[in-house]
Amino acid sequence: MTKRPLVFFAHHQGRGHANRIMAIAAYIPHDRPLHILTAKPDQFDDMPRHSKITQLPDMIGAPSRSNALHEEPTPSIMHCVPLGVDEMRQHMRIIANTLGEVDPALFVIDVSAEIALLARIMSVPAISIRMHGSRNDTGHLAAYEASVGMLAPFDEVIEQEDYPAWARERTYYTGGLCTTDGSVLERELARERLGLPTDKSITLVIAGGGGSGTPYAPLTVAARAEPDALWLIAGALHKEGHETDFGNLRQLGWIDNLNEYLAAADRVVASAGDNTVHEIARFAKPFLCIPEWRYFDEQRRKAIELDRVGGAIYRETWPASIPEWKEALAATDNLDTANLAQLHEPDAARRAAEWLEAKAKEYWTAS
Repeated sequence: MTKRPLVFFAHHQGRGHANRIMAIAAYIPHDRPLHILTAKPDQFDDMPRHSKITQLPDMIGAPSRSNALHEEPTPSIMHCVPLGVDEMRQHMRIIANTLGEVDPALFVIDVSAEIALLARIMSVPAISIRMHGSRNDTGHLAAYEASVGMLAPFDEVIEQEDYPAWARERTYYTGGLCTTDGSVLERELARERLGLPTDKSITLVIAGGGGSGTPYAPLTVAARAEPDALWLIAGALHKEGHETDFGNLRQLGWIDNLNEYLAAADRVVASAGDNTVHEIARFAKPFLCIPEWRYFDEQRRKAIELDRVGGAIYRETWPASIPEWKEALAATDNLDTANLAQLHEPDAARRAAEWLEAKAKEYWTAS
């Protein structure tokens, strides 16, 4: 008998949701069909196994059909449901039609509180992917309650104290899920491959893919604070036009060999994106975490938990002077990197897939 498929919804802001789904999909049994709903199918070009991909309309920023509809207030149980938006209606129609036609074993949602509610209304068992943040609002709590379980792609040790006990009991913690793998190079070998000096302290700054870029101005101050060190910046930068460049501050742009630079670095400065955190944990580097703004305070809340367990030094804003940089960097260098290393679980994606498969069998004995 053919197994019921798993259907995944992938939010298309940044690449993290798609990368996480692909990492988990690699371990889903091949006789379990997969179906993915996403507004950006190209993010799944590296899908490790066959799956059906259905494109959803991109409804972000789409206009309402009248000012009166646009001005209607959002109900407290939801987060982003403007009225009169054609793209939103089509988006939800495609999801509903897919669930009705496919009749999945599970609908795995990464992420959307409203879609978790839609799944329950359609009598489909939903799994909500967990993220950090201030999410004790009515909408999130309703989504947790409507889901048959939550999947947290991080270690339970960095769970928030205010996450409800009843929801924690229904959450499976995979351990830190890093969506890239491969060998961890020795520092000297990595520097040799990259042509980097072996006699200088190197700081790697990582900008995530979900924001507008790391501000360049504070990094010019950091470079002045450590004139004998080398600072490397990977990812997008936000420049205001008044910055002064320094010879020990090098812009790498987007790179496809981030792992080699992580291996070569003595410390890392980055935001609190899910995969970024677990990449750094995999290499066990001293970590200065400066979160980016995200809805529901997601990154700031995660950074606070990392700081609490000694996995990172958290600063709410970028250091604005040389003394501030020196203090933050000294605190970072004094971290016990074992605290961060324990947050990475090499088998997290496999564990997530096995839990989903077990959950599917639990609900559908014939599947």
